[in-house]
Amino acid sequence: MTLRDTFIYFAKANADSNAAVISLLNNCSNDDREKDRGSYYKSLSGLVRHIFAGTYFLTSLAKDAVAPNKTAAAALAKLLGLPMMPEGALTEAQWKETAKMLDAVDKAYIMFAEALEEADLNRKAETPIFSGKPAQYPVAFVLQQLAVHNTHHRGQISQMLDEMKIDHNYSGINAAMVTP
Repeated sequence: MTLRDTFIYFAKANADSNAAVISLLNNCSNDDREKDRGSYYKSLSGLVRHIFAGTYFLTSLAKDAVAPNKTAAAALAKLLGLPMMPEGALTEAQWKETAKMLDAVDKAYIMFAEALEEADLNRKAETPIFSGKPAQYPVAFVLQQLAVHNTHHRGQISQMLDEMKIDHNYSGINAAMVTP
């Protein structure tokens, strides 16, 4: 498995886990999704929106770095063309739209990962999130941070679901996605 294959797997596993989370949260009442549960992002829907924003932001850091790869740049442009999610408490209709937008960002993220070439992973991405120290990191590092970021916040969702006594098993490793 190449490093590129690993990032394709991460993108697909991310989408698979997000779809499982959305399926669980679709079965919750809007009040349960919007209740402040004590996390920095407050509610379950707040965490879902943050996962979306993290995918959007972290992949955007690679924009200039992957510009020489026209296919990757086009896939990234599609991802970055998605609208931002609403802030604050959501209505049921806004929740449904949020779920669709998360699916759209996940599909675009997979297309982006599949379009990358091994050389793209070593290209330097501007990373203002670290206060410019250093100012650039390899695209591979940024994508690794994306995988960690989303997994971390789905872990917060998992904890909240545990506290709500909602059975779930989306956080396991999806070995079926890895081909030997």
